[in-house]
Amino acid sequence: MSEQVAEQKDIIIVKNLIKRVEVNNGQLEILKSISLNVKQGQSIAIVGASGSGKSTLLGLLAGLDSSTFGEIWLDNAPLHELDEEQRTHLRAEKVGFIFQSFLLLPALTALENVMLPAQLAGHKDAEQQALALLKKVGLDHRDDHYPNQLSGGEQQRVAIARAFICQPKILFADEPTGNLDGDNGHRIERLLFELNEQHHTTLVLVTHDPKLAANCQRIITMSDGTISEQQTTNSQEELTHVV
Repeated sequence: MSEQVAEQKDIIIVKNLIKRVEVNNGQLEILKSISLNVKQGQSIAIVGASGSGKSTLLGLLAGLDSSTFGEIWLDNAPLHELDEEQRTHLRAEKVGFIFQSFLLLPALTALENVMLPAQLAGHKDAEQQALALLKKVGLDHRDDHYPNQLSGGEQQRVAIARAFICQPKILFADEPTGNLDGDNGHRIERLLFELNEQHHTTLVLVTHDPKLAANCQRIITMSDGTISEQQTTNSQEELTHVV
């Protein structure tokens, strides 16, 4: 198993990434020269105290924001060279994102929320794909319900189904269990790793939950805008590294 994973390519490559923002007529450096490689199919947890830069890093990796300096390569695509329209196209093609606050569209049913990315991508079988994914996350019986008729755990499962419908190569998740109670959090955790394994999707998540982080193959600890520590879990070999 380790040899098979070790032969896989780097699907995320980050080189000397810096993010600065204007604050009170000055500049605040949120990320400080971060370099990182991630293998295809790997699961990564980014941890650290609030304000350490982990959510900023996740947003840059997903193409939701642009860096000040540095390079980000997603599946051989130079994200750092793309404009917003090109980044949007790349996200639609290769990336899924799960937000802590779910971000479902309130005027759409569960089925319609899951279908939407596939419809935008021009999939003719979007409804069949969405129904299959809702069944996989245990919500096929709630397909005609609106977000305000669903519990927090159910809304997050709809969000996960939506994130997977276009079969992204990379799935980013920002505190995916942060707004859920213990039972729902554990269910979402199991679901994420099951789908990660079944679809061989690279999983990169930000979390404050040490148990969730420990279930990833690698843990990256951030502090003051830098990577302060990296470790593998479950006695797995070193599969990613800081350059």
